[in-house]
Amino acid sequence: MSELNIDHGGAISVDPDDLRRIGRRLDAVAVDYARASAAVERAYAHVVDTPGLSAHIDLVGLWSLVESISRIRDDCRDTVDGTLLMADVFEYVELQVESLMGGRSDAADAARERMRRLEDADGRIPGMAEKLLDEWRGERFDGLMTQVLPAGFFAPVYLLSAFIGGGSTLGVVPRGAVLHGSAEKVAVAPVTASTPSGAPNGLAGAVSRIPEKHGAQVAVEKYSFAGGATTYVVYIKGTQTFAPGDWGGRDPWDMKSNSELYSGRMSASYASTIAALETAGARPGDQVAIVAHSQGGAIATHLAMQSGYDVPLVITAGSPLDPTLSEEQTLVTLAHTDDPVRALSGGGSPGGAGSPESIAITAEGDPGFTWGDAGRPHLLESYVELAEEADSSGDPRIAELDAFWAHLDEAAVIERTAFRAERIVDAD
Repeated sequence: MSELNIDHGGAISVDPDDLRRIGRRLDAVAVDYARASAAVERAYAHVVDTPGLSAHIDLVGLWSLVESISRIRDDCRDTVDGTLLMADVFEYVELQVESLMGGRSDAADAARERMRRLEDADGRIPGMAEKLLDEWRGERFDGLMTQVLPAGFFAPVYLLSAFIGGGSTLGVVPRGAVLHGSAEKVAVAPVTASTPSGAPNGLAGAVSRIPEKHGAQVAVEKYSFAGGATTYVVYIKGTQTFAPGDWGGRDPWDMKSNSELYSGRMSASYASTIAALETAGARPGDQVAIVAHSQGGAIATHLAMQSGYDVPLVITAGSPLDPTLSEEQTLVTLAHTDDPVRALSGGGSPGGAGSPESIAITAEGDPGFTWGDAGRPHLLESYVELAEEADSSGDPRIAELDAFWAHLDEAAVIERTAFRAERIVDAD
């Protein structure tokens, strides 16, 4: 695995308003240095103008001090100008995303108007914004080609993933989007029930709870607190069958559901997840956190945006889709840049998404490809390893995420049920 990167996601690493606040503070420092320079220069002039005083003062050193303070003042002012310019560039990128994702809404029109004002204020901004996006585009598929070239039969599929993800906006679901159409009938039944001793231990612990046994595709944990409050955590598996002959077969976690979810249509796997939550007791308005891998991430994207549940946290690993969440929802994305399925997301939104606490955790999963490892960056076990790296990174944003699991640990009762779903397929 290559070097770990943890940031807010997208091309924007710092909030524009935070940059402007920094710029204002630096400007105040520049003003202080200007005052200091002026004061020392007045002292120099006083010494020069006072007969006999210069014999007792190092005028060369005093003037050197004036020049040194002036240079620091000028450096501060240059830094202020650069900081405020980058704040405008970052905002311009965010506005571009908002205008694209918002279509013809009032918010999108307001974003486009603000972009025009920024362009009028400084003609450099559009070009700098495009350069920033180009750099981001160049980094989001690091290592993918080394997965493609030795992958034989799968190479065209990998290349198509990068082409679709990088050349369209399909990988980011815009605010207000809902799945259209109706899903096939499904049957969902519990296959195991247990009582975990506590909440997941960190991010890796959460990802590790995505079901792998008994044919289950979904698991729901119910955390019941002494005061009567309840929180649910749903864990959603990735695609279970890729065979063309299984298209629309009994397992809803197939390529048909992948195609439907990616194109904005209702899928049997989404309907099965809703049914599992309802069977576990979750009702609209209840708090439901989501942890998902691969196709599960596509389900999670729509679940967080349209289900009617209160979704405070979404964790996805290798998801082909990214949601556009509100500032009250935290999005944690685990992504290998050489994961062909993740490539379908196009790297996510250039402006990031979700609350200020949202984070994207990225790395090249399999640097220096070796035969037999084609597709390994997408495996759930690879994403558990990435989550372990993040947990041990010491990054304060990961530590903040731990507070969510610590709260769940206070539950009086924890119940976990794993569910198996099947399409109801007509015999004829």
